[in-house]
Amino acid sequence: MTIQDIIQALEEKAPVSLQESYDNAGLLTGSPAWACTGVLCTLDATEAVIAEAKEKGCNLVVAHHPIIFGGLKKITGRNYVERTVIAAIKNDIAIYAIHTNLDNLIDGVNGRIADKLELVNRRILLPKEAQLLKLYTFVPEEHAEKLRSALFAAGAGHIGEYSEASFNTAGLGTFNGSEHTNPFVGEPGRRHEEKETRVEVILPRQRRSAVLKALFAAHPYEEVAYDLISLLNDNQYIGSGLVGELPEPAAEAVFLARLGDVFGLQVIRHTPLLGKPVSKIAVCGGSGSFLTGQAIAAGADVYVSSDIKYHEFFDADNRLVIADIGHWESEQFTTGLLFELLQAKFPTFAVLKSGVKTNPVNYFT
Repeated sequence: MTIQDIIQALEEKAPVSLQESYDNAGLLTGSPAWACTGVLCTLDATEAVIAEAKEKGCNLVVAHHPIIFGGLKKITGRNYVERTVIAAIKNDIAIYAIHTNLDNLIDGVNGRIADKLELVNRRILLPKEAQLLKLYTFVPEEHAEKLRSALFAAGAGHIGEYSEASFNTAGLGTFNGSEHTNPFVGEPGRRHEEKETRVEVILPRQRRSAVLKALFAAHPYEEVAYDLISLLNDNQYIGSGLVGELPEPAAEAVFLARLGDVFGLQVIRHTPLLGKPVSKIAVCGGSGSFLTGQAIAAGADVYVSSDIKYHEFFDADNRLVIADIGHWESEQFTTGLLFELLQAKFPTFAVLKSGVKTNPVNYFT
């Protein structure tokens, strides 16, 4: 087992290409070629977590937040970021961050929050743009089924809750190969007509390489004709935030009390209650003020997030209740999400959850 094996499993779930432009997800220290002695899952890679990894014999820390967010011009140990990086390097411990690419999955960080609140009928609040492609290709009729199956297996043909979706049109293809060709059908130097099927499938952008590899491997032609087009359609499984519904409507105070119990909260900062039952709930783990408008537009009764500034609370404008539960508190279940993902993939390998509570915010009561 190498660190690259772990990275591959993580990126099959949350490709780095899904991260936001400002982010720094990926391998931050160490080498993907190292043999992996164990994985420690955490929300934050801190000095204490690195020490814990060393003690437990894990040379890979998988963290949600990147410890290196901006550029490091010097590594002298003058702050906690530099000290953590130094400790990781000195002890040959790799750090891998899986941040906004995990946030941007409907079953990622926000999906876990929705699980805890038992939300149903979920959808992304702000879908990420230009995440879908359309593939057109042309194949002899008798080979169409084999090709479709290969494309589906590679990740094409998913539309919402439907899989193996394609459109197929019968037609007549023509081609004339030069003397340097070895055509699957026909003869070099003579125009050939072939009954073909035009196969159309949709695919997520992050599956592009896998789907094209499957296309070329399954297609019988020496030269494969295909078109790959970027779509403007929203992908309702990738993007920021999430909105869903409670199984049963609840009074605002009852919902906030349950929110506090489920997330173990000492305090909830919220806008004025509106005196009506709540049913539709929007959520965004971490800093989520940028989605307040989307939560309102989605008809949410409550928006659960964190890091809301004073003036940003006014954005609720008596149209919903903003509930700020704290950054660490909103993402605390991400460690378990990472643990379960890797344990399911590597059931006999040492995958551990960190016991270090990394929350830097304390409450005096």
